This record gives sequence, C-alpha cells and structure tokens, in this order.
Amino acid sequence: MSPLIYAIIGCGLIGRKRAASLAPGQLAWVCDPDRQRAEELAATHPGCQVAADGTNALADARVNAVIISTINHALAPLAMAAIKAGKHVLIEKPGGLNAQQLRRLQAAANESGAIVRLGYNHRYHPGILKARELHQSGALGPLMFLRARYGHGGRVGYDREWRANPALSGGGELIDQGVHLIDLAGWFLGDFTRIEGHAQTCFWDMPVDDNAFLSLQTAAGQTAWLHVSCTEWKNLFSLEIYGRDAKVAVDGLGGSYGIERCTFYRMLPQMGPPETTQWDYPAPDTSWAAELAAFAEDIVLTRQPQPGLAEGIRTLEIVETIYQHSGYKISTAGLSTL
Repeated sequence: MSPLIYAIIGCGLIGRKRAASLAPGQLAWVCDPDRQRAEELAATHPGCQVAADGTNALADARVNAVIISTINHALAPLAMAAIKAGKHVLIEKPGGLNAQQLRRLQAAANESGAIVRLGYNHRYHPGILKARELHQSGALGPLMFLRARYGHGGRVGYDREWRANPALSGGGELIDQGVHLIDLAGWFLGDFTRIEGHAQTCFWDMPVDDNAFLSLQTAAGQTAWLHVSCTEWKNLFSLEIYGRDAKVAVDGLGGSYGIERCTFYRMLPQMGPPETTQWDYPAPDTSWAAELAAFAEDIVLTRQPQPGLAEGIRTLEIVETIYQHSGYKISTAGLSTL
C-alpha cells in the first residue's frame, strides 16, 4: 500500500507533535484559523498546503486520513465531516464534549467503514508499555487493584483559558487529564460496573472542576482509585498496578513530570522486601509516533482501533456519571453547574 497522506486540523501543540511523527511527503494539508500558526507548521513539511478550515483538505482525494487536534468543542463536528468525506480519522482525546457525540460518530463510521481511533497516547509511553508487557506475561498474577494520580499546577490566568469554559471544554480536570487515567485503568482491569466519586472546584475561579476523585470497580471486584488535579503545584504522574504476586509502578512522563520510570516489585516466597527491577526511559517522548504508527496499521489491516470509539464512549460515560453526581449538568453544549 502507498504511504498514507494526512491532513491535520488544529495546529497547536498537539497538532505539531503529530506532524513531527509524519515522514516527508505524508502531510498534504494543515488547517487552522490562526494562519501564522498553520504556516509555521506547514514550513516543517515542504509542499504542505495551508487553510483556515478543513473544507479543501477533506475534498482532496489524495488525503486518506485526518488528524483532528482542536479544542474539545470542535473535535466531534470536524471528525463527523471527515468521516462523511470518506476519510479515516484520529481524534484527540476526549473525542467530543460528551458520549452522545461519540455515539453519533460511531454510527457514521459503521456506515462508511471509516477507521476511527481516539488519541490516548499515554498507552504508548514506554513505561506503560513495559507495565502492560509484565501484566500480560502473568508476572503480576491476578490483578487486585490499581491506583493512579495525575496532575499539574496550572499557570497564571489558567481559569480564563478555554479549558475553563464548559461550552468549549465539556468540563474541567476530569475530562482533561482524568480521561487518560480512566482509559488506562480500563485497559488493565476491564469494564467498570460500579462508578463512584466526585469532582469539585477547590482553588481556581472557574465553573468547571479542578479536582476529581474516582473509585471504579469491575464486576469481579477489582478497584481503580484515581485522583486528577490541576492544583497539584508540582506536575505528577503515578500509576501503580497491584497483583497477587507483584506490583508494577510507572512514575513520570518526562519533561516537567520527571523522568519516566517503570519499577517492578516481585513478592518473594518468604515475603518481606520484594525483588526490585527498574527501567528508566530518559529519551524524548516516543508515544506520539508509536500511536500514529498503530493508527496506520489499523487502516492497512482494516483493524478496529484500540482505543476506538467504543472505549471513548465508555470513558465519557464515566465522566458524565461523576459530573452529574457532583452537581454538574451535562448537555450537548458542555457542562454547567446546577
């Protein structure tokens, strides 16, 4: 098969990360209302065309696949336009403002045959892939529970940015960083049948949450305890997975989150201090390129992406349950306090 030809709609930080993973000649269009931002990205891919919106890119017969990397409120409408134009689509998380938007995309993709992947790049971080390898090898034994924390400290004016506007974001910290933890927890433990927890605004002057605390349980009784925060002050990522025979912990994501590290703690027959093995991953973040390679394989193999729209829907259903329990009203326009 010939190399896939892409268009990117949304040329901010994430769009730039996606473009950096493409080979020369693979990027035909970059689209963004900010012309300067689009032109700067196009300059890194000679021959790439620039547009304010995706109309011409979606009409271009050369384009096989579209990457949607806009702010949340534009994700689902643009993905729907791409599906209807006959393109395969990678949509950045969370994919839309709510689960209903993703259900509509799922119906359209089923009808057209489009391959649609949700951009949950954390699954492709090397430390998390190592943890997954250890789990699948049986080294942890049957899983008991999972504990994860993820957070940052915001910045001056954070509560006046688009993430603080529910019509644009669909929610706060839970729909921003929290969806990554929900996705990872489900990847390791499976579907959750019991959803408990709450979201709240502790510090920032905004109508969306800045902290969320979740307790999710599978039908078999395995628990995922999750906390996400944008009042963390020191950026933090921590994922701990506990089996009956061992534990694996992934800490850091590189950059301001600290060096990425996977540590395996194997319980000894006599118990006591465990046998410990550690892997460090100081190299630049390779998750974006690895995820894009998986998307290309999905298309070539006509394979259902993991995660795809089904996983994205379930993640947003959990988000909506927590928001509704916490006094937020979910609508197609986003989220508002009751």
